[in-house]
Amino acid sequence: MLDCTSALDEADGNIDKAMEVLRLKGLKGVTKREGRTTSNGLIVARVSGGTGYLIELACETDFVAKAEKFVALADSVADAIASAGAETLEAALSADLGGKTVEAAINDEAAIMGEKVELRRVASVKDAAVDAYLHRTSKDLPPQVGVLVAYSGDNAETAHDVAVHIAAFSPSVLTREEVAAETVATERRIAEETARNEGKPEAALSKIVEGRVNGFFKENVLLEQDFAKDNKQTVAKVLDAAGVKVSSFVRFRVGA
Repeated sequence: MLDCTSALDEADGNIDKAMEVLRLKGLKGVTKREGRTTSNGLIVARVSGGTGYLIELACETDFVAKAEKFVALADSVADAIASAGAETLEAALSADLGGKTVEAAINDEAAIMGEKVELRRVASVKDAAVDAYLHRTSKDLPPQVGVLVAYSGDNAETAHDVAVHIAAFSPSVLTREEVAAETVATERRIAEETARNEGKPEAALSKIVEGRVNGFFKENVLLEQDFAKDNKQTVAKVLDAAGVKVSSFVRFRVGA
């Protein structure tokens, strides 16, 4: 409030000039804000045909995260990224937004808000169709979790149910083949050491280890997880029954 009053005084009451003053003063403080933590923000999704874009726009406080100006900025950034077809963070920051780059537009708004604001992540998926789901973890905040699911098939309802499932159960990969070999080896080693420490019989170790490694896959692999709406079936079985094939997905959570 004091900054706004000072800017108006400096601009002799001219609101447009006062906005320029605020921007200039704010931009001078950009470097001072570089070391600050942006643990708040929101997730925005855009779907155009068979391509989906997911972005995380981050800020310092939840007060700014739920402000109309910040939400509007996130929407305009998402629109610019989708229009440009930007699939990487670098391309997204260089995309055009009203005659300036997305990066410049964000810095301009950050100068007015007085907080560090950054486009933290951008991801895209492609297939015959894409479903987007945004989840509010609090009614007072904009969406904090976002999911895109790229798929083929005609059952959009099932695809959306899977997107909701992903938001809740946060799988890390689509299939077990995508899990790094080193990760599997580590899980197997830990499972064996744990079993030995528990005094399990040597003859049963192999079976116990494989069971625990499979449990790891069941927890982290989307197709092997128990489906949220029917835990008697795996996600893979639900998709097969619906004639839907998921080719990829992405999940963002603010600050994670």
